[in-house]
Amino acid sequence: MTRSTSTRQRMIARTTLLASLLIAPVIGFAAENPYADPIKPALPASSFEWDSSRTALVVIDPQIDFMSPEGAGWPVFGESVTEQNLVANLERLFKAFKQSGTTVAISPHYYYPHDHKWQYEAPAETVQHKLGMFDRKGALTLDGFRNSGADFMPQFKAYIEDGKTLVASPHKLYGPQSNDIMLQLRKQRVDKIILAGMASNLCVESHLREFLERGFEVVVVRDAVAGPKLPDGDGYGSALVDFRYIANGLMTTEQVVGKLQGR
Repeated sequence: MTRSTSTRQRMIARTTLLASLLIAPVIGFAAENPYADPIKPALPASSFEWDSSRTALVVIDPQIDFMSPEGAGWPVFGESVTEQNLVANLERLFKAFKQSGTTVAISPHYYYPHDHKWQYEAPAETVQHKLGMFDRKGALTLDGFRNSGADFMPQFKAYIEDGKTLVASPHKLYGPQSNDIMLQLRKQRVDKIILAGMASNLCVESHLREFLERGFEVVVVRDAVAGPKLPDGDGYGSALVDFRYIANGLMTTEQVVGKLQGR
């Protein structure tokens, strides 16, 4: 099989999958804000105490395939990315953390050719592989990486590529068990995490759960995460419920920036 034939077949497969997702019935949502906090919450208020000396911003998968209209996953994630004003909010967080000198870390998502030879997959894995999300030509090469779907969003590159940001090895499914993000954070004496990125009910929630199990305190930035929207469910909405239950706190981008600025 020639390279051009292989590329053509992948494009056909991607187009077929996107078409099947787009023609599926649209989920109905209430006219009011479906993500509003309860008027009378039963859960106790957050006891999280801010301490920048022990804190890091951890951004999961700030990549083109998740966050850009040019990315392979836009038909699945684009509506939620737009609703949350995700890219602009993340850019505000990056800028504020860099200005304050507080640690910033990235947990990226890459797939190499050998990852496409897995013998079994769960549904979300299958979707990502068929769409070609986060694909790179190999673990030992950057050939074709720049401006590909696996690359970082252009708005974030100045912050990520400044020589100071911790860029972990890639996670492969959803959580940080398969990469070195926790080792890198511990080596900086970080035990408080401000968590943002993609996707809310997948990688963000999985990172949250594992960080908590490993003794970190974690605040999720509620308008700096987004999720899939399909007939199978609203990933952002489902994750938001779990965030309320298990995160050490939920903050908005404005609230986090205010903390960094001493407000």
